[in-house]
Amino acid sequence: MSTVIERFLRYVSIDTQSMEDQECYPSTEKQQNLARLLIEELQAIGASQVRQDHYGYVLAEIPATTDKEVPALGFLSHMDTSPACSGAQVKAQVIKNYEGGSIVLNAETGETISPVQYPELSDYAGQDLITTDGTTLLGADDKAGVAEIMTFAEYLIAHPELPHGKICIAFTPDEEVGRGTDFFDVKAFGADVAYTVDGGAIGELEYENFNAASAKITIHGVSIHTGSARGVMKNALLIGMELHQMLPVFENPACTDGYEGFYHLDHMDGSVELAHMKYIIRDHDWKKFEEKKRLMEQVASYLNQKYGDGCVELELTDSYYNMLEKIKPQFYLIDLAKDAMNELGIEPKVCPIRGGTDGARLSYKGLPCPNLCTGGHNFHGRHEYICIQSMEKIVELLVKLAVKLPDAAK
Repeated sequence: MSTVIERFLRYVSIDTQSMEDQECYPSTEKQQNLARLLIEELQAIGASQVRQDHYGYVLAEIPATTDKEVPALGFLSHMDTSPACSGAQVKAQVIKNYEGGSIVLNAETGETISPVQYPELSDYAGQDLITTDGTTLLGADDKAGVAEIMTFAEYLIAHPELPHGKICIAFTPDEEVGRGTDFFDVKAFGADVAYTVDGGAIGELEYENFNAASAKITIHGVSIHTGSARGVMKNALLIGMELHQMLPVFENPACTDGYEGFYHLDHMDGSVELAHMKYIIRDHDWKKFEEKKRLMEQVASYLNQKYGDGCVELELTDSYYNMLEKIKPQFYLIDLAKDAMNELGIEPKVCPIRGGTDGARLSYKGLPCPNLCTGGHNFHGRHEYICIQSMEKIVELLVKLAVKLPDAAK
C-alpha cells in the first residue's frame, strides 16, 4: 500500500469533527490530536521550521534548492471534518479493483452506493476505492489533502536534487465551520502564493467560489391558551414558515448548480413563543449576492410591519467572498496547474466552487490561493469515497507544481 494511503487511513481514524457556535479556537480539542501527530511526522521527515501556534495551526517549511528568485509556494489543507455527519470511529474500507455496479458499504444495515445514485462512480471501474462502512463520513474532506501534502513533503525532502523555491505548509482547524483562517497569520506563514488541496475529483481546478453570508433569525411570538388565542396569539413557528415562503422557491440548493446561487435553510427550531432559523446565502455574482441579502432584509422588515416591531430579529453576516478578483493578477498559478496536470495525463476540469475554502479568505488576506483536487467524492456524508490511484497522482501533481514554479513565475 502506498505511503499516501497509509497516511490517509491513519488520519481518518482520528476524530477531528469541528463544532459550530463555539467561543474557543479550535472549536474542538480533539482536532489537536491530529495536529500533534502531524507535528511529529513533519519533524520525522526532516521538514524545517515545524511549529504549532497557539491557535492550533500546524506550520512547516521546506527550504529552497534553487538559487533562482522564486515566489515562496504554499500548500494548505484543513484537519477538521464536517459536523454534518459523525467522524468518530471511522471504519474505512479498501475496495480493490472495483468491478462496477453497487458497493455494499454495510451488509448489516444494507447501506450501499451505486452508479444509479452517483453516475461518476462508474468512472472508477478497474481502480481501487476507499469507502466508509456506511455509519460515518470518511473524512477525505480534507484528510486526503493532508495526506497528499505530507507525502509530497516527504518526497521533496528526500530528493534535494529537484530544483524548487521555498515551500510553506499549513494545516488548519475549523474550516468546516467557516473559521479556518480567522487567526491565520499570512506573514508568518511565509508564502507569496499558495494552493489549497481541498477539492473533489481528480482534475478539478477551482479559482471561483461563492460569495457567502449567513442569516440568523430570531422570531418572538406570543403564546396564549388556544381557547382564547383569537387576535392575540402570534405563532413564531408559523411566522417562520411565512418568512421561508417569501423566498424564491427554486433558489435552494436542491434546484441549483453551476453558478446559480441559493438560500439554504440550514436549521429551524422553536415553539409558539420563540423560534430560531439559520440560513446560508450564496451566489457567485456580487450583484445577485447583494440582492439576496437585501431581499432577506425586506422580508424581515415586512413581517415586523405585519406582526409588530421586534417580532423578527435578523443578523446578517458576510462569511467570505469570490476569490476570482484576487486570483486574476496571479493567473499564472492556474496556467501552471493546467500545464502540470496535462503533463501527468490528468484532464484539467475548471469549475466554480459551490462553497468556499480557506483559500477564498486567504486570497482576501493577500495570499492568492486557488484550490486543487484531492480525489474524493460525496463529502460530508456516509457515502463518501475516494480513489487510491487519484490520490497517488495528486501527490505527483504537487511535486510537479513545486519544480515547475521556478520557470512559470516570471
